[in-house]
This record gives sequence, C-alpha cells and structure tokens, in this order.
Amino acid sequence: MNNEAPIALILGGTGRSGSLLAGRLAQRGITPRTAARHGSDVRFDWDDPATHANALASVDRLYLVTPTLRLGYADQVAAFLDLAETAGVHHVSYLSVHNADQAPAEVDIAAVEADLASRPGITHSVLRPAWVMQNFADGHIPLIDGVITTPSSGGREAFVDAADIAAVAAETLLDPAAHAGSTYSLTGPQALTFGEVADTIAFVSGRPVFYSDIDQEAWINGAVAAGVPADYAVMLRWLTGAIITGNGATPTGDIEKVTGRPATTFREFAERNAHAWASEAK
Repeated sequence: MNNEAPIALILGGTGRSGSLLAGRLAQRGITPRTAARHGSDVRFDWDDPATHANALASVDRLYLVTPTLRLGYADQVAAFLDLAETAGVHHVSYLSVHNADQAPAEVDIAAVEADLASRPGITHSVLRPAWVMQNFADGHIPLIDGVITTPSSGGREAFVDAADIAAVAAETLLDPAAHAGSTYSLTGPQALTFGEVADTIAFVSGRPVFYSDIDQEAWINGAVAAGVPADYAVMLRWLTGAIITGNGATPTGDIEKVTGRPATTFREFAERNAHAWASEAK
C-alpha cells in the first residue's frame, strides 16, 4: 500500500492564488509543488519545455495557470497537458477568467477550457474569477497622488479576493471527483464601482483616496507604453469593456457553495491590507 501523500503541481506557484494554495494543500495532506521561473520549488517556464517533465514527476493533480500577458497559447498548453497525462496526472483545476466563453476569439482562454473537456483520461474543474482585489494592493492598479485611475464609466465589478480563489482551488484539488466537470464563477459578495473601492481604501488607510475615470483607449495606450505587449490590448479592452458596458461580474455565491463560508468583502480585504496604501507607488 502506498501511503505517500498525493502531489499537486501548482503552476504560477509564486503568484497571487498559487502561493496561497500551496499552504492550504499542505495543511490538509496534499504535498504542494510550486512551479515558476523563479522562487519556487521547481523551475517552470512555458517557453522552455525542458523544464516541464521534471515539474510533473510523480504528480497526480495540477493547478493550471496559463502563460501571462499573451493571447495565443492553446497549442503550448495542449502539449503540456499531453505530457501531464502521460506522467500520471488525473485531475486539472484551471484558473480561467470570468465570462471566459465571451472572450475575444484571439484569446485562447475558452480554447483551453474546451481542450480540458475533450480529454477523457483526466477530470477537470474550471475556476472563472472576477477582477482580483489584490490589483489595488500590489501595484497593478496603482494609487498615484491619492488617485485610482481606471476606465469604468461608473460600471460595477464583484471583485474577488485571491485567498478565496485559492480556497476554492484547494477544494477541487483535495476532492477532484466531487468537482469533476464543474465550472465556478468566483466573485466577491458585492458589485462595487471603482469610486466605492476608493472610498473604502480611504476609510481603512485614513488618507484621501479618489477615483478618476479615464478614456478606455487612453488607459490601454498608457499600459502599452509602460511595457504591456501591444497585442495584449485586445485583452485589456475586453476586461475593461465588460465593466464599462455593464457586463462586469455580479455576485454568484459559488465561493460559499464550494468552501462553506461567505466570500470576502472588499472592506475585509482592505482592512487586512491597509498597510499597502500607507505609502503609494511613485
């Protein structure tokens, strides 16, 4: 009888949800193996196939995070999943995107979902998170001179805590059979405007914080000028466009359904991370 703990490979293992997921799995009897280009248990680079087989050794379940800041990766991911199946992986939990079925055709998010569904040799779960609350605390949506500047036209989004994403991912990896074939839309419990987010940050940080709307194309051009790949503008346009048109994420209850506890509110998240706004990005 083999009494060794199952091993879960966590791609993006130093990222927002991956780093939190590793701890949750370890506490509940699964051996996590974080994988990233730097700072993880094993080195993993999507563009270096020589790193793939070693990462998969003895793994039977996988947290799949696809290449970042690019649109086309379905073939790359398919080749990796072929290798994963051969290596003995039986379940994949895929970090997708909210409303992935509505993504632009150029973006391979839905293609990866379809690929997983077509593989009879493995089970899978799909996690579709809304905009992550951590965007406001880690510099992705910086606070500059007391102002958050993002296009929204007053639209709302049910921002989700990465810790809740990790909690749901943990459940799907701990009991793959119970979550096989499931798709979970992961949101916070409230759909907020960016102005309401700014007000909450101001309250917990004790400093003035304001929201400034901006023309969508001007914001995208600024992101590209700051180093985001030019072709990724398609993705940025879709993500911000959903909020602008009123199609932003709305609360679903899936986090409570899977974990048994309510999703984190933005106020709770902000209180936990108030130190992040003590000194703003320059």
